[in-house]
Amino acid sequence: MPSDVEIAQAHELQPIADIAATAGLPDDALIPYGTTKAKVDITKLDYGRPQGKLVLVTGVSPTPAGEGKSTILIGLADALEKLDKKPMVAIREPSQGPVMGIKGGAAGGGYAQIVPMEDINLHFTGDFHAITAATNTLAAIIDNHIHQGNALNIDPRRVTWQRCVDVNDRALRNVVTGLGGPAHGVPAETGFTITAASEIMAILGLATSLEDLKERLAAITIGYTYDQKPVTAGDLDCAGALTALMRDALNPNLVQTLGGVPAFVHSGPFANIAHGCNSLLATKTALAYGDIALTEAGFGSDLGGEKFLDVKARFGDLNVDGAVLVTTIRSMKYNGGVAKDQLTEENVDALRAGIVNLERHVENMRQFGVKPVVAVNLFPSDTDAEREFMKKWAQDFGVAIAEAEVFTKGGDGAIELAQTLLDNLDGNSEFLYDPAEGIEESIKTIATKIYRAKVVVFGAKALKDLKYIKANGWDNMPVVISKTQYSFSDDPTALGAPEGHTLHVRELLPRTGSGFIVVLTGDVMTMPGLPKRPAAERIDVDADGVMSGLF
Repeated sequence: MPSDVEIAQAHELQPIADIAATAGLPDDALIPYGTTKAKVDITKLDYGRPQGKLVLVTGVSPTPAGEGKSTILIGLADALEKLDKKPMVAIREPSQGPVMGIKGGAAGGGYAQIVPMEDINLHFTGDFHAITAATNTLAAIIDNHIHQGNALNIDPRRVTWQRCVDVNDRALRNVVTGLGGPAHGVPAETGFTITAASEIMAILGLATSLEDLKERLAAITIGYTYDQKPVTAGDLDCAGALTALMRDALNPNLVQTLGGVPAFVHSGPFANIAHGCNSLLATKTALAYGDIALTEAGFGSDLGGEKFLDVKARFGDLNVDGAVLVTTIRSMKYNGGVAKDQLTEENVDALRAGIVNLERHVENMRQFGVKPVVAVNLFPSDTDAEREFMKKWAQDFGVAIAEAEVFTKGGDGAIELAQTLLDNLDGNSEFLYDPAEGIEESIKTIATKIYRAKVVVFGAKALKDLKYIKANGWDNMPVVISKTQYSFSDDPTALGAPEGHTLHVRELLPRTGSGFIVVLTGDVMTMPGLPKRPAAERIDVDADGVMSGLF
């Protein structure tokens, strides 16, 4: 079978103007970036139109075997189109960090892709660059303000704003700036986050207009004064400049699936260190112009799924009508104790042992009032006995299930899944917790109900952060828990469905522009590193400009 990039290169894309017409977008809303991608001017769209059904695609706890969540979503969209529906896709933009690292892109795979995949997985329309520029401009303004006399009395030791870059670079986690003498600024310890984890990325994902964007940027807390009062970007009079850098990035990006379904690819926060959802504007655009809007949340239902339902849906006043929970037989065997190099061997006993992970994810979605459909992403090594086990398990557990083969068959491989989803679009989603009860209670609720932890322990730094948060009146914001994606606990080696464990909270980060508190647990870092053999070593371009090695 050809590689992903070879399949994408062989595909004849429809002109982006035709895709916009298929979506029913106004002609004057289209801002072309060449002939195959465009931005959509939100000021020219009608968000008061009748709304379509919203479907959240999430997954089980990720494993090294891979689950194919984005691939299933894209194939499902193409299948719905074949059933004479009007689907729209709304997913995240890929970060170049994982593209050059190990995880790969986020444009699907095989014959279930969003194209042009090379553009999407690399520079695309420049949104990530705009976020990086805005983040680093704010950092430079902070440093300059301190250097030029520090009228706001900012304590350099309490500046919390960090620079960012869209590269996995562990050497930038901790740096010292301002070295070289008085002419070069005030020395300070700081660091970089990856762009996907920056607060401006989160703001892009939640802003609903230019005015809202500017207000959120102005509300960013960049640090504290010597008497420990918060200082905002608005205090530095730079919200207008940051908005100028982000103006074009606010508009959703329009591309297409291999089946010609309109796809809005916009914003790209990670779910293990941020809120893990595509932009609210992209989702609302898909809802306004499609019958069914398919969107995704990163990693498993305990991470992106929970944040979509508790944070994004709360801010956007969204109701989730249906959900697809993606799994594989290989993933369940891995959770049942099978080593990665033995997952192609039939092992119903391991499948039975590992199915508890899927059961937990199903139960989690049901807590939000959503009835999930389990999508089994099939692989050639899956045996008849293993497939029959999955069907019998679903019948006994009382959950709808459908197999899918979208990687090799595209939309044709998800017809059963599409019909099963259509039969289960009756959700009335609700929130898991009330932020008004305070951060401690919100964290406890998620930890006990979603992760099945017994207790939550706050470390010394987290307790100090909690004191600051309460003193500044930020205790009633929703929480975004930063946790390993590999386990329901904060221990990545605890597979299956652990319970009765302790959730260790080490730090609380107020994101006053985004409107939530980031809760760091375990050893999760906001700047990943590259693997021993980065994917970048396999990427090449020939003399004609044809790219290879990009998945």
